[in-house]
Amino acid sequence: RNESSLASTLETLLFFTALIITLPIGLHFTTKSYAFEGAFGMANRDSYFYAAIVAVVAVHVVLALFVYVAWNKGSRQWCEGKQD
Repeated sequence: RNESSLASTLETLLFFTALIITLPIGLHFTTKSYAFEGAFGMANRDSYFYAAIVAVVAVHVVLALFVYVAWNKGSRQWCEGKQD
């Protein structure tokens, strides 16, 4: 039971690690090229600025989601351990 809990925790950590690396970088370049320069017709310098804001917001959303998932898993495991 303890090993499955550790494996589940590791899977969650690896998932959010991959997400926090790929999502902001992908959103930065995607929104810069397609949204801000393509759709809105912004200059190169302005599009970098707004794409960076999108990437920072994405990092904060992923971190908040990680805290939420970790909090719920921790409280669930604590309740299960208390019943034993």
